[in-house]
Amino acid sequence: MSSLAQRHDILTMIDEAVTSGARLTAACDVVGIAPSTLRRWRPAGIDVKQDKRPKAKKPVQPKQLSGEEKQRLIDICNSPEFAHLPPSQIVPALADQGVYYGSESTIYRVLREHGMLHHRGRAKARQKRRPPTTHVANGVNQVWMMDVTWLPSRVKGQFYYLYMVEDLYSRYGVHWEVFTEENSEHTCQVIEQSMWREKAVLNPPILHRDNGSVLKSQTVRQKLHDMGIGSSHSRPRVSNDNAFVESLFRTLKYSPRWPSEGFDSLKAAQEWANDFMQWYNHEHRHSALKFVTPAQRHQGKDKDLLAKRDEVYQQAKAENPMRWSGETRDWSHIPTMTLNPDRVATVT
Repeated sequence: MSSLAQRHDILTMIDEAVTSGARLTAACDVVGIAPSTLRRWRPAGIDVKQDKRPKAKKPVQPKQLSGEEKQRLIDICNSPEFAHLPPSQIVPALADQGVYYGSESTIYRVLREHGMLHHRGRAKARQKRRPPTTHVANGVNQVWMMDVTWLPSRVKGQFYYLYMVEDLYSRYGVHWEVFTEENSEHTCQVIEQSMWREKAVLNPPILHRDNGSVLKSQTVRQKLHDMGIGSSHSRPRVSNDNAFVESLFRTLKYSPRWPSEGFDSLKAAQEWANDFMQWYNHEHRHSALKFVTPAQRHQGKDKDLLAKRDEVYQQAKAENPMRWSGETRDWSHIPTMTLNPDRVATVT
């Protein structure tokens, strides 16, 4: 809002600029107002009008609480009976007493107006988090995901470390290694071997990983830079931004062949991991891939397999149409895979 004197000064400057040959629009842009504002300040044939908004009286809304009603809500919230309860507990408690003074949102609004909303208790205050990093892959070796998990040994407190690189598009285990210790040098070794194994040196992918120290150290960052690999991270203190690799690890550890007693040696852990990944890549029909194996999708064979399945279903329906109440099962090819897709809100 501007005072009457400020409006006079602004209009005087604009008039001088226009008289000197400047365009009205350009002069208004310089002082930061629109031509429509100028016309509102000085209608044709009328002197400069004063801003009446500071003195205007806002109409009282019929649903608005009066001052007495607001004070009553404040007194109730601060009473010994309700001082320890949030509005979500106060409103139904009052309803049980046959009283209704306002909704939860109304009470929150009144308390906020009077500066009486404060975080309390041992729980952390709500924090705003940025959306998760997401990538879309429509082919193999465009986006890789990497993580490390512990494999128990028979010695209490001793673990082996399984490093895993998985392709987003095919969910194919690109490369894996088991070590006796966890460090950045092993991370770099697995990354480099993955690149050579998939012949991706000339067309490097994006590598998404969590915030573990061995996955985001300066040594690893330098290796990614040297090989031209794109770097992507999960959000800090968020455990499910690399969910596909976590899902693979869950499948691994809940496998019927999982040695619950632990591994005898590093060699035993390596051999077991190799056998499991052979099964996972080449025999395991993945539910997220329309039940083709990761290797079949990685090699581009899934389109023909899914098309043949659709033919089988269409033929079965043609032979016994009375047994089908609707369309056949959807065996269409999945063209893309998305890391951390946006969640669609559902109404219940």
